[in-house]
Amino acid sequence: MGRHWADFQYEIYLNGMSGAVPRLPTDLTRLEELTEQRLGPGPVGYVAGSAGDGSTARANRAALRRHRIVPRMLRDVHERDLSVEVLGRALPAPLALAPIGVLSIMHPDAECAAARAAAAQGVPFTLSSASSTPMEQVAEAMGDAERWFQLYWPKDPEVARSFLNRAKAAGFSTLVVTLDTPMLAWRPRDLDQAYLPFLHGVGTANYFSDPAFQAGLAKPVHEDPNAAVMHFVGMFSDPAKTWPDLAFLREHWDGPIVLKGILHPDDARAAADAGMDGVVVSNHGGRQVAGSIGAASALPRVVEAVGDRLTVLFDSGIRTGDDIFKALALGAKAVLVGRPYAYGLGLDGQAGVELVIRCLLAELDLTLALSGHAGPATPGPGDLIEETA
Repeated sequence: MGRHWADFQYEIYLNGMSGAVPRLPTDLTRLEELTEQRLGPGPVGYVAGSAGDGSTARANRAALRRHRIVPRMLRDVHERDLSVEVLGRALPAPLALAPIGVLSIMHPDAECAAARAAAAQGVPFTLSSASSTPMEQVAEAMGDAERWFQLYWPKDPEVARSFLNRAKAAGFSTLVVTLDTPMLAWRPRDLDQAYLPFLHGVGTANYFSDPAFQAGLAKPVHEDPNAAVMHFVGMFSDPAKTWPDLAFLREHWDGPIVLKGILHPDDARAAADAGMDGVVVSNHGGRQVAGSIGAASALPRVVEAVGDRLTVLFDSGIRTGDDIFKALALGAKAVLVGRPYAYGLGLDGQAGVELVIRCLLAELDLTLALSGHAGPATPGPGDLIEETA
């Protein structure tokens, strides 16, 4: 049988016998406030902030909260197994760490600490193109653990090709292509601090270490860092890309390709028609379009449109184990969690990220069992009721 993630609660209680309590709150919704108190306003605003007045981030939480679980009784939930198969990979639970760039602003151990935490718990780590650590170094920190690579699709096709080749060589199995960021959104928390780490060469490690990127520079990065930053800014994303361009990715990546940022069922159908393997129903955690639909509100229609053709994953607003239950019941095969692990990293490095993963999966395990489910495949829409008030 699979690992009983719920046993983590007894580990905590037993440690309490000798006076030890968890170093971070086990209610992960409290981590943001703690991070606000302990880290500087620039880094905190960059991770916690959202587009516009934050209405989309609030909509993500509200969309999950509106769905309430209807527990079922007297079902045998003694032996539970949270393991799933996602994109041909066996995972111990329906959870992966979402791509978050520039993690060095949260903790000096940055992406490597988060990646080691994911590897230690057996969940996939998704490395952002905009990481503060080159992809090869993160791969080395993970050994042979499951890792996915997130692509911000650059204007320069040579850099895109080089990134894909490097990621493949470094053992990243799945390509996650973020579509919802062809440009940066209006983010007042960052604007009010005039805080954009990329302009200081932070979050550019994959680019500055890339031979195709370097080929476009008049001087080496260290001789003219400002020119390198401006070259990065000019190519980082491409608002001119359209659906036919996906053929380029298919040509240069032979593993699964997942499109992240899908909210409309027609876009999900277009992804399937283009030969993609999956979609992530996501609004970038509310960071791109203010006033957008809450991601969980978009999930059922996407599942209905392509659930039989594509692997549907979900992110944006996941904070608790019951949030994961709800996403699974609405048709997602697995979820990606973002900000909570960034807060865990900022507050306690690798150990903080591991605590976040273990808390989420212990709470999911218990929520499944206490609602009458022995695994992630059985919850469905009939196990939820949507409150309209």
